[in-house]
Amino acid sequence: MKKIIASPLAPKAVGPYSQAVETDGALYVSGQLPVDGATGKMPEGIEAQTRQSLANLGHILREAGYDFSDVVKTTVLLADIADFGAMNAVYAEHFISDMPARVCYQVAALPMGARVEIDAVASK
Repeated sequence: MKKIIASPLAPKAVGPYSQAVETDGALYVSGQLPVDGATGKMPEGIEAQTRQSLANLGHILREAGYDFSDVVKTTVLLADIADFGAMNAVYAEHFISDMPARVCYQVAALPMGARVEIDAVASK
């Protein structure tokens, strides 16, 4: 049975999708743009944007009763692969041990001119 998860602290879904879906002990979190859920604004720079995307991911994880240690896989989308090192340094602040599997792609563009978007799969 699937359960829809929505955190009031993360930005609302702006299309026909959910912030996250939980089923069979796994949580699938949609890609999180670096938009502040309270203000609707996006910070400048890749470090601040990565922190905001991960904060949004954290809000959704906690809403579902998970945390970063439960994450088993992430996908990171970057507008510019040259931002990889800076993004990776911030990412490492949130994933400290037993790192999840990850892929990272440069994409042609991200919504709202974002520099990063991060999704995740977590498991209990």
